[in-house]
Amino acid sequence: MLLTEVTEEVREALDARRPVVALESTIIAHGLPRPRNQEVARELEGLVRSAGAVPATIAVLGGRVRIGLDQEGLERIAGDGGIRKLGRRDLAPALAAGADGATTVSATAFLAARAGIEVFATGGLGGVHRDWAHAQDESADLRELARTRITVVCAGVKSVLDVPATLQRLETLGVGVLGYGTDRFPGFYLTSSGEPVDWTVHSPDEVAAVVRARAALDGPGALIVARPVPESEQLDPALHDRVLGEALDACRERGISGQAVTPFLLDYLTRRTGGASLEANVAAVRGNARLAALIAAAL
Repeated sequence: MLLTEVTEEVREALDARRPVVALESTIIAHGLPRPRNQEVARELEGLVRSAGAVPATIAVLGGRVRIGLDQEGLERIAGDGGIRKLGRRDLAPALAAGADGATTVSATAFLAARAGIEVFATGGLGGVHRDWAHAQDESADLRELARTRITVVCAGVKSVLDVPATLQRLETLGVGVLGYGTDRFPGFYLTSSGEPVDWTVHSPDEVAAVVRARAALDGPGALIVARPVPESEQLDPALHDRVLGEALDACRERGISGQAVTPFLLDYLTRRTGGASLEANVAAVRGNARLAALIAAAL
């Protein structure tokens, strides 16, 4: 593929039809503090391997799409504070400019599917913002998932967003949602958002059966496998609700809007919970990476 480099390990696995799991790089570059980010990145790749699949962390380096990162590439993404965050719309300018960038859910899903990877693990998806009626702000993740055929294992959508509105939008866009071992949509940092899901599965084989059925129907769009963080590892719900309320008030008082809202809210939660929200995020991604590998193997 033009302007794309695939590591030998990933290419051999794809050619041999062995399981491969895509991982996003934004969590490495922007979601975790240094040097913890590099440690977690290695850990996630290790979890995918231990569950029988090949990890393919995706990024843009030197104006080239990288499907799978070697040690040098991983260190570059983790160590450079100036790494740009790239959604799908940013890919062409980044490639043309020879830029470095970490891929978000929308860009990772697009590039993974383009490379022939069927399963993608992440933390929380983007969605409809709480002030949508005023700002009409929604994540590019949603529309990308509506047109890209890939299975995404996540812990729901980021809890700072409007979860009911996001689920309604996913339904409108025709994006399938499965609760993994739960009849409630996960709440990212929390085991449950309180919102119901229509379909529940209990094993990687059940997920694989749904993926195959969707493929047989030959329709577009992603399948979301929403796996909750275990209750023992979730952020305390009362603490979450209190701090999020404070964060939303601070956001309004400071006039923060647009793309700056979600990073501000997540950073506020991290600081005001003493890092507990960050640990819940990492716990969720760990479990998602392992489950994604098991689903990829079942496929």
